[in-house]
Amino acid sequence: MRIDNIFNLGVKELRSLLRDPMMLVLIGYSFTVAIYVASTALPETLNRATISIVDEDQSPLSSRISSAFYPPYFLRPQLITTAEMDSRMDAGLDTFALNIPPEFQSDVLAGRRPTIQLNIDATRMSQAFTGSGYVQSIVAGEVNAFLQDHRAKAELPVDLALRVRFNPTLDKSWFGAVIQVINQVTMLSIILTGAALIREREHGTIEHLLVMPVTPFEIMTSKIWSMALVVLAASAFSLIFVVQGLLGVPIEGSIVLFLAGTTLHLFATTSMGIFLGTIARSMPQFGLLILLVLIPMQMLSGGSTPRESMPEFVQAIMLGAPTTHFVMFAQAILYRGAGLDVVWPQFVALAVLGSVMFAFSLARFRKTIGQMA
Repeated sequence: MRIDNIFNLGVKELRSLLRDPMMLVLIGYSFTVAIYVASTALPETLNRATISIVDEDQSPLSSRISSAFYPPYFLRPQLITTAEMDSRMDAGLDTFALNIPPEFQSDVLAGRRPTIQLNIDATRMSQAFTGSGYVQSIVAGEVNAFLQDHRAKAELPVDLALRVRFNPTLDKSWFGAVIQVINQVTMLSIILTGAALIREREHGTIEHLLVMPVTPFEIMTSKIWSMALVVLAASAFSLIFVVQGLLGVPIEGSIVLFLAGTTLHLFATTSMGIFLGTIARSMPQFGLLILLVLIPMQMLSGGSTPRESMPEFVQAIMLGAPTTHFVMFAQAILYRGAGLDVVWPQFVALAVLGSVMFAFSLARFRKTIGQMA
């Protein structure tokens, strides 16, 4: 093995990437626009939901409830009649329809526990699921506040002190921005290395490399370090200028420590990209393979939903995926400000997984090169 061969071949890969405008656009879009859009438009966020209210009570309490729905979570409520409830929801004009019955205030003051009907358009799944909880909380809060004004204040036996850590305002964009950076690192590292190998085959330059005094190890290593360097630089740029700068998301931990762990993760995922590139014979085939591999890795890594909510056998299987350990230490560092004393197990796991994937991919790459020779 010669270090200068690995370096020169890596520089060649960087120059080839610079001459590929579509790949450059993909890198730029993935670490800027894609992160901004995904973090500011999370589907579970309730924003400007439509609601109408049938006020059959016409009391101060019902008016208080009606005025409690306001932007940005809800549009200003439309006051309608009972006959309009079904027709408006059938026409898709309302996501929520609240019916306050007659004598509602008097029943509340008398302690008779009246019932309010809430109709929900479940075809708008994201808003329906989140908004129903908002509506229940708003109605209960207004009723409790109204009763405190008309009754002696009851002392609760327990005082709940709520402290929200790591995201005090419960801003979903904080979560979305960091998770998108994590996802883009994994996706681009696999795509760039696999595409670099397929590009060599399609352009016929792989045959030129076979007659040169270089080994398969040097060829593969050059592609790994060059593409990993591009993704590492892009992720650092995105964290500093997009996540922290444009979106205003605070990074609690060390970005340098995160990038060090990302380097270990890239060692594994770029090796995986080489392996997929040896299997696929063209870029369309490579794209289909990525769908089969990337989506399960990202969905089951713990980035979108906690691993504890998954079946135990899935949790055990996903310990063999580098994305699981990457998500664990990335969230610990960027969200909670963890240091090396906390995340070193994930670093070790990524180093082991990367070495195994590199050795496996190198064996496959040598076999492919031998068949071409």
